[in-house]
Amino acid sequence: MMKKTQNAVIYARVSTEKNSQETSLARQQEELQKYAQQMGYHVIATFQDQHSGYEVDREGLLEMMDFIKENNVQALFIQDETRLGRGHARMAVIHLLQKYETTIYSLSDKGPIALNEMDTMLLEILAIVEEYQRKIHNAKIRRGMRRAVENGYKPQLNLKDRGNHEGRERIDVPIEEIVNLRNKGLTFNEIASTLRGLGFQVSKATVHRRYQEYTERLEG
Repeated sequence: MMKKTQNAVIYARVSTEKNSQETSLARQQEELQKYAQQMGYHVIATFQDQHSGYEVDREGLLEMMDFIKENNVQALFIQDETRLGRGHARMAVIHLLQKYETTIYSLSDKGPIALNEMDTMLLEILAIVEEYQRKIHNAKIRRGMRRAVENGYKPQLNLKDRGNHEGRERIDVPIEEIVNLRNKGLTFNEIASTLRGLGFQVSKATVHRRYQEYTERLEG
């Protein structure tokens, strides 16, 4: 049985916008295209930047990160790890790519990028911090829901037949539920956490704004 060809993207970068650097960009892309083919990957997109590696606000880089996330790209090919960035910017990009489960192949390393011990330790710390951030976020949702239920809130009745059974995010914020929870003594932050637990992707600021709009309409 033939192995399914995996998809990959190429990213090339030079540090300045001088016309002389365009040759370097073209050379990087040509070499990486050949390298990806040798590794058995199918290149479906190529991205490039003429920008400093210390900044993450690079058009090509941002487009590439969105493309990788949306298209489940298995591999990224670069000339060397500094093409992704330098300093903190480099680590931030590598961390995101690890979250997307995208393997980074470096032409200079002749394989996956070789991280030193300090880089590996920093990436492990970032992963641990994010895991505890998720735990704190989920704990806040559970706390808000528990407090709402203790104050008589019954989501199975109040939100009956409103759920999206296909699992998609609900973006319509139910103002009556915001008012209901507010009347039960919950803070705007707790209301936002409770609604997120029910599938409504809403922030504290949005909850506060919708509640203010509601009260202003009543006063008007």
